Amino acid sequence: MKYVFLFFSLTFFNVILKAQLPKAPSSDWQQLFNGKDLTGWQVKIKGYDLNDNFANTFRVEDGKIKVQYDGYDKFNERYGHLFYKQGYSYYVIATEYRFVGDQAKEGPDWAFRNSGIMIHGQSATSMLKDQDFPISVEVQLLGGRGNGTLRTTSNVCTPGTNIVMNGKLITDHCINSTSKTFDGDQWVRAEVRVLGDSLIEHYVNGELVLSYAKPQIGGGVVNGFDPAAKPDGKILSRGTISLQSESHPIEFRKVELLNLEGCMDPTAITYKDYFVRNNVQYCGYERKK
Repeated sequence: MKYVFLFFSLTFFNVILKAQLPKAPSSDWQQLFNGKDLTGWQVKIKGYDLNDNFANTFRVEDGKIKVQYDGYDKFNERYGHLFYKQGYSYYVIATEYRFVGDQAKEGPDWAFRNSGIMIHGQSATSMLKDQDFPISVEVQLLGGRGNGTLRTTSNVCTPGTNIVMNGKLITDHCINSTSKTFDGDQWVRAEVRVLGDSLIEHYVNGELVLSYAKPQIGGGVVNGFDPAAKPDGKILSRGTISLQSESHPIEFRKVELLNLEGCMDPTAITYKDYFVRNNVQYCGYERKK
């Protein structure tokens, strides 16, 4: 048992050492948003069927994904999410976002300049028609109120989930980061380093502001879900990525992903030194002539 424990400890220690934003050429990043349309994405809005993009809530204009409410008479708790077509486990997801304009009529006060990047989420197809949020971990994006009060961004919230921080299970719905406040309509880059279930880190403009581990299904603050989609206690090591609609207009000019799972054999032509999870099926070797 001592040898097993030692191996586990060293393995975990190595993961922690590597848990930092990798240096990778821009060409290695996968552009999840093509700058032209919503190809590769699915829409799910509370009260509507999958891919019923009510009132053109999610749209592409001027090379940006825009979340808008000009077709709403009032918000009426129509929380929405824009899901990427596939799930991931080990990766960095990065967005460049800004809040703009006025909140939708009757949007809740807590949702003022509030949106999010949902990670390790359930699939869009598994959400029921009247479900409000996907069971997931939310990287909460907040803008300042413009009154001098502190309002951090890249916080963590947990719709239908819990997390572990400093070895303790956290059941509070939201935990603030250490970021500064971003008032006005300025662009902010949010990056999330996801290492399966072992470590998740939030970065704002390149600065580490929050970290936690062992995301798992549990807790509340999600309604209208299929009970089969919520086996409490299940550890989440992979899942979907989605962008949120919570009643305040927001724009995303970039959504990109760096996959951290790949061939870790240095002799392979597909090797990358920033990979942290080995997958031999991605190994490619140059044939000898």
